Parts: sequence; C-alpha cells; structure tokens
Amino acid sequence: MRFKGLDLNLLVALNALMTERRLTAAARSINLSQPAMSAAIGRLRAYFNDELFVMQQRKLVFTPRAEALAPAVRDALLHIKSSILAWDPLVPAESDRRFRIILSDFMALVFFEKVIKRVAREAPGVSFELLSLDDDPDELLRSGDVDFLILPDLFMLAAHPKAKLFDEKLVCVGCPTNQQLRGKLSLEQFMSIGHVAAKFGRTLKPSVEQWLLLEHGFKRRIDIVVPGFNLIPSLLLGTNRIATLPLRLVRHFEPTIRLQIVDHPLPSLWFTEAVQWPLLHNSDPGSIWMREIMFQEVSRMEAPAESSADIDTPMFDSVAAEWCAA
Repeated sequence: MRFKGLDLNLLVALNALMTERRLTAAARSINLSQPAMSAAIGRLRAYFNDELFVMQQRKLVFTPRAEALAPAVRDALLHIKSSILAWDPLVPAESDRRFRIILSDFMALVFFEKVIKRVAREAPGVSFELLSLDDDPDELLRSGDVDFLILPDLFMLAAHPKAKLFDEKLVCVGCPTNQQLRGKLSLEQFMSIGHVAAKFGRTLKPSVEQWLLLEHGFKRRIDIVVPGFNLIPSLLLGTNRIATLPLRLVRHFEPTIRLQIVDHPLPSLWFTEAVQWPLLHNSDPGSIWMREIMFQEVSRMEAPAESSADIDTPMFDSVAAEWCAA
C-alpha cells in the first residue's frame, strides 16, 4: 500500500531498525530475510533522500533525519495496532493470546496465581509472561510492550489508566526467638535493629515500605538487600534482624515459615495495590476481559485477620505525621 508515493510497509522495517538497532535482529523481528531487509533500507533511503544510518565500529549510527522520524513512525504503527485490536473480539476458550505483566513476587503469590488458575480453566490457550519490575515501565506502557503493571499505586504513571485492586497493611516480622520483638516495638527500636529489605531492578528501586519511610525522613539500618520479598522470611530465621512485609505475604508463608508479627511503630502503615494498562489498550477486548478477571478475583479475596478492621485507614495518620515532623 502506498501513501503519497511511500510504501507503508517500509515504515514497519524502519521502526524495527530503530527499535532493534541491529540489522539482523531487525530483519528477524519482522520476519524478513537479509536481502529483503537490505532492499527495504535502500528504498527508504531513496524516498527520504537520506542515508538514515551509517556503520561505525560495527554499530548503527542514525542520522538526525532518522532520529526525527522514529517517534512519529512508532506512534503511527502503535495507533494502527491498537485500532485493529479494538475491533478484534476475544473468545476466551479459543484464544491463544499471551499477556506480559510486570508485578512483584508478592503479588504473584498472593493474588495473580488465582488469576492464572481461573484463566487455565476458562481459556486454556491463554499464556502469561510475568516480568520483574523494569527500570523504565513508562516506555513499556507507552509502546504497549507490556499488557499490565501491577504495583503499589504510588509508583504508577499518570499518563495511563489504572484501577485499585486492594489495600494492604505492612507489619514488622522477625524470627520467633527474636527477643527484641517482645511487646510493642518502639520507633527507636525499629530504626536501630538491622533490617532485611527488598530492592528492585538494575537501579535497586526501593520497595514500598522503604519508599514510605524515605518520603517521611526515616532511614533504617539495612543489613541485607534482596531482589524480592519472597527471600526475606527465611533470612530472618535464627537472627535478630527484622523486616517490614505485607501482611498477606506473611500469612501466605505461615504454613512453612512461621514468623513473629508485631505492629509497625508507624500506625496504620498501608498502601494500595493497583493495576495499570497502556492507554493504547484501553479499548482492547482482550485487555478488558483480563481486567474483569482480575477485578472478580480480587473481590473474592479475604483480608488477613489483623487488617480487616482498619481497611480504610490512611497510610499515615496524624500520629505518624507528628513523628515525621519532630
């Protein structure tokens, strides 16, 4: 198909080239042979009257003209893709769709495994790719390269739609033999005891409890950093270290790793788990179907015993605010 003399198929090749930044990978990503990819590049160069890229030390270096074209070409193809998806009905029992989802190990265990089991019954051909937190989720959402982001809502982006899943309470935990957790844990004790904490991604982004503490001027003594929540419970056993974990996760581990639980010294330390999806997928029937599955499954979840009474309490109440200001 041509538009004002341009074969629009060439835009697919240009987008692949700008995305992959390697000729072989670009050709493979759009199922073109090397000769076909070379021919497409030649035609693009002729149309735009620009070299588009040169090879320097076996790397592609793009011209200013190519760099200027890249965002417009990418956005045009994304809009075409989303328009096609919007008209493509999804029949769950017949679908072979693959959903790519960024989420924490905490949410994979206490929530998303329920979604996976439900989908296995209703849409056995549907598959999932569960991804750890990326350092640049904004680009993945903008491009539609992931279907969902499931994280605390305070980490989510304003440019894409989102919805609340559930509120979660943070508690302090430690080994059952940890004498420092006998009775009420004071703020001074909490700050002085060694902690095991999770951080995520290549840049070691803080987890939700650390972010809340840092935002209010508190800095704990962190002895051990791990790449996910699931490693923390076993690392507390036999030590006097403590950790701050979501209560649902602590309850999940109770049958195999029983921990001592105490209230956090900052009253009502809560956060909200939410789901976010690309704006481009807002009208996609497959995305809508998966969202509905998630909302139905979260409605069936029961709050852990210690958090059900205070589910509407704000993250930091007035007492915590006074401590933070002190």
